[in-house]
Amino acid sequence: MITGTLFNTWRNGRQVGTDEYGNRYFEEKAPKAGARARRWVLYKGSLEASKIPPAWHAWMHYTTDAPVQAESRTWQKSHLPNVTGTEHSYLPPGHDLRGGERSKATGDYEPWQPV
Repeated sequence: MITGTLFNTWRNGRQVGTDEYGNRYFEEKAPKAGARARRWVLYKGSLEASKIPPAWHAWMHYTTDAPVQAESRTWQKSHLPNVTGTEHSYLPPGHDLRGGERSKATGDYEPWQPV
């Protein structure tokens, strides 16, 4: 499938830009009359849609005509792709893959009793 995508990109697409992760964004060279130009991305590395930064996500969904990078605030974290199901995913304390050991109950827990 990637071979067909690369051929279609070479033949029908023009590169619009690249993001900080190396993903390349393309737009259709000659859209049909009255139709929007198709847009697509060629991912660098694994094919994971959450690797698209917010500015490019807005461009991909026709919210903006050009990716607008908003000014960064001191309290903002940088964009991270979804890591669910990978070795980098969050495991809460007591999870089996973290050893299964949980801290002792503090005494403020009361189990529900039906009336």
